[in-house]
Amino acid sequence: MILSSVSEFLLMAFTDTRELQLLHFGLFLGIYLAALLGNSLILTAIACNHHLHTPMYFFLLNLTLLDIGSTSTTLPKAMANSLWDTRTISYQGCAAQVLFLVFLFGGEHCLLTIMAYNCYIAICKPLHYGSLLGTRACAKMAAAAWGSGFLNAVLHTATTFSLPLCQGNAVDQFFCEIPQILRLSCSDVYLKEGWLLMFSASLTIACFVFIVVSYVKIFKAVLRMPSEEGRHKTFSTCLPHLSVVSLFVSTVITATVAYLKPLSMFLPSLDLVVSFLYAVVPPAVNPLIYSIRNKDIKAALRKLFGLPSHLKKF
Repeated sequence: MILSSVSEFLLMAFTDTRELQLLHFGLFLGIYLAALLGNSLILTAIACNHHLHTPMYFFLLNLTLLDIGSTSTTLPKAMANSLWDTRTISYQGCAAQVLFLVFLFGGEHCLLTIMAYNCYIAICKPLHYGSLLGTRACAKMAAAAWGSGFLNAVLHTATTFSLPLCQGNAVDQFFCEIPQILRLSCSDVYLKEGWLLMFSASLTIACFVFIVVSYVKIFKAVLRMPSEEGRHKTFSTCLPHLSVVSLFVSTVITATVAYLKPLSMFLPSLDLVVSFLYAVVPPAVNPLIYSIRNKDIKAALRKLFGLPSHLKKF
């Protein structure tokens, strides 16, 4: 491993105006608390309600843990920098951010793929649901999602931070991410991580294709149902997951397009907005999607707060 002489990085500042820095701190604090509260409520509702101890909600519980982790990786440091008017992050802290972000996002993508498989089995092969998605099988799938995400993160982090940095230490982002670190590296070693990124992108595309194929089969099965009420009820069970997948995929595609553009078209402000969309928005919005579109979650939350069941608007 080649050791870099860089001991710290300079993250991108949103603004030099003190009042706007405090405004950004308040905005990030509100988003962070909303994400923590929303995901924690869903996690608690699932854990405390025995009716939700099913494969679908087991995977949803894992998803909330990943969302809590991803927001906790980026926002606290961004809030501290805005509050204390600083830009620095240590070399080890930057490496830790990259490790956890790649780990959590990779695990979330694998988990969303597993949840699509769960919907497919539940709707298209209901008679085999118990045998294919038993307790042990679900635990192995969740462990595989977490494990593959961690292995992918270790490979990317080790490769990225073994590169010598020749272009200073200023990161044009409010958190550390691989594309920004690579822009600081020497051009002759850029391809070393580039091939690994292409491999990860291929796996991501394969998972996305699997999700699309699963939902094509789900839609066909739903349309063949004779009862309109049955079609609506069956489709509504998968709608929250489909919404979360759409949000996740759209933000990932936006980020990919932004980072693959030529360096001559580099716009720090655009990259800042894109990173905010894919790193901050999904973990904060996912709990809202599941709590609004899922009757079981809403019922569990009403029970958690001791509210009467006739309060349907909650």
